[in-house]
Amino acid sequence: MGFIGWIVLGLLAGAIAKAIMPGNQGGGWLATLLLGVVGAVVGGWIGSAVFNIGLENFWSLQTWLVAILGALLVLAIWGFVTRNRARA
Repeated sequence: MGFIGWIVLGLLAGAIAKAIMPGNQGGGWLATLLLGVVGAVVGGWIGSAVFNIGLENFWSLQTWLVAILGALLVLAIWGFVTRNRARA
């Protein structure tokens, strides 16, 4: 998958993760893009390390599920970090 594929996958996975995640997460489209790309990488790394599945190709359902789950994980961690920063 090329660079543009990672950007599109990250943007869509981040947007889907924000739609799934309850509550109000901060950040605009740039934050969604960055969190989605990081989430796709994290999801691919965890998937390949733990479950022996990774990011295959752009149109693979496995790729999308791993990327969305990774984006959900990164978005949850981002929510914990920014929530604690706002209270301080």
